[in-house]
Amino acid sequence: MSQAQLMDGTGLAQRIVEETAKRAADLTERTGVAPCLATVLVGEDPASVTYVRMKQNRSRKAGIESRHVALPAGTTTAELVGTLTALSADPAVHGILLQHPMGHHIDERAAFEAIAPEKDVDGVTLASFSAMSFGLPGFASCTPGGIMRLLDEYDVDPAGKRAVVVGRSAILGKPVGMLLLGRDATVTYCHSRTADLSAVVREADIVVAAVGRPRLIRGEDIKPGAVVVDAGYNPGNIGDVDFDSARERASLITPVPGGVGPMTIATLLAQTVEAATRQTGA
Repeated sequence: MSQAQLMDGTGLAQRIVEETAKRAADLTERTGVAPCLATVLVGEDPASVTYVRMKQNRSRKAGIESRHVALPAGTTTAELVGTLTALSADPAVHGILLQHPMGHHIDERAAFEAIAPEKDVDGVTLASFSAMSFGLPGFASCTPGGIMRLLDEYDVDPAGKRAVVVGRSAILGKPVGMLLLGRDATVTYCHSRTADLSAVVREADIVVAAVGRPRLIRGEDIKPGAVVVDAGYNPGNIGDVDFDSARERASLITPVPGGVGPMTIATLLAQTVEAATRQTGA
């Protein structure tokens, strides 16, 4: 069997950002309003600081204004909720991104729920998860939304396929399973307590690895011809899938980096412009 075709997230993300920039410019020309994304960061975690800066730079290139709110590490849940509530009420802000992690002393769910659903362009609120689960209008969690767009780009129709999601986080594993289910896949969730994980993965037509454990999924676990989406990111640019061995068996596979990662930011920007369009009634 020949090696799997790479699913190029970098190239697709670039096209999405270019389309988003045109939509942003058109909105600004028609309404005089530039889409605005507010980023909120608690503390100075180096990885988070870098990630937020990257999102700001990408926003500017797409014609999206960026407003950054940096809060000290000792910020309380109540203070953070107050900041997010104020941004939600500000008509000049169209999308809100709360960077996580944000410290063990903060009630993350309370913070996320302070974001108005119409500005939840990162898809982290209960309202957004409900919309994803019920197929209603709303914003997808960015990584799951990016994964679905990537599958579409490579003509992968989930209908009737057996999809195995390894990981059950609230912003990746759970929502991507709901989106796949909404497209008529038969979805199995796996996690740290799944018995004989390899046996479950071997049945999958589509594998989404999203657990944060380097090279957990091995090539021998992959059903010949399966589509492998590696949404894991571990130190050293290593994914949750052992890429070299999995590529020998899969039909399509995402690289790390250059697969799912760029799609996440592209989805965030596209959803920010969509949020601005809806809020301006344009």
